[in-house]
Amino acid sequence: MKRYALVALLACIASPAFADKNADDAKWIGDCVIENKDEKQAADVVTKYCTCMNNQMSDNESRSITEWEKANPKVMEQCSKESGWKSK
Repeated sequence: MKRYALVALLACIASPAFADKNADDAKWIGDCVIENKDEKQAADVVTKYCTCMNNQMSDNESRSITEWEKANPKVMEQCSKESGWKSK
């Protein structure tokens, strides 16, 4: 599983979605990708999802994306749909 997380993280860093992101955003998105490694989704889907969630959050937010999504189910649903997240 560590290999998957590393591959997913590298995919995130190489993604065009990261072009305009600062190091803080990259860290939050990378953490989200790692936290979702067991969700049986393609790495690009997880990256898109985490990027979408990060973009919806305030720059002053202190909770992780995973914590924040639980309090914002409508945004979670929107980002799931945009990213192509497949329900179980």
